[in-house]
Amino acid sequence: MRIFDPHIHMTSRTTDDYEAMHAAGVRAVVEPAFWLGQPRTSPASFLDYFDALLGWEPFRAAQYGIAHHCTLALNPKEANDPRCTPVLDELPRYLVKDRVVAVGEIGYDAMTPAEDKAFAVQLQLAAEHGLPALVHTPHRDKLTGLRRTLDVVRESALPLDRVLVDHLNETTVKEAKDSGCWLGFSVYPDTKMDERRMVAILRAYGPERVLVNSAADWGRSDPLKTRKVADLMLTEGFTEDDVDQVLWRNPVAFYGLSGRLDLEVTAPDATHEGNSVLRGGE
Repeated sequence: MRIFDPHIHMTSRTTDDYEAMHAAGVRAVVEPAFWLGQPRTSPASFLDYFDALLGWEPFRAAQYGIAHHCTLALNPKEANDPRCTPVLDELPRYLVKDRVVAVGEIGYDAMTPAEDKAFAVQLQLAAEHGLPALVHTPHRDKLTGLRRTLDVVRESALPLDRVLVDHLNETTVKEAKDSGCWLGFSVYPDTKMDERRMVAILRAYGPERVLVNSAADWGRSDPLKTRKVADLMLTEGFTEDDVDQVLWRNPVAFYGLSGRLDLEVTAPDATHEGNSVLRGGE
């Protein structure tokens, strides 16, 4: 079984997670830029973070045979902080980098005017750079948030079929599917989807344009949720081809829209900028 986790925050995970993910069949990940928990106080902290997503994390992932790509953006939560918004002026020089396969996460957290502005600006950047967009729908008032999201996308230069609308659930899946967007579901303990709900949605709506992710981060989360969904799909009567479509071919197709997806993993150098994952020698 081959698995592509299309939304996981490996910066907040350990090398043990990379090792366990590879053993479970994960061979590729996309890491979206997101809020780190501790508020950033300047654009410079974003730039260091972007550099890590383009350098250190691909280096770490390659140690365990996993291809790593990223999406870059000013995330919705920090779009409300005027100390952070100048990073929008810095994004264009990062969006040309080889391993950037989308603009994201963009969209809504609290659905404020500041989020409206950042969302629209970054959809335009995606269109200008020939990139798809990964959109974060709010965790509260989800249907209103989805409808507002789709309205903004329709007003932009980016076609709906180049947009992945993430963090969907039972209340939002139908309208998202009808819009022509790609559909993202985060399987995450307590606060988002679980395996059985995910499989029920797949049974009701089919596997087309559906991407399943773990969204694993610094919270209570599980980087093996993609494999657990795959196993339950097989138990519940889905075919191996269905599993491969949802857990591999769909994310390959979506992020492949960037023209930058490279799933070959080459043996990494011993160090990255003089640093290693080892401590105290071999």
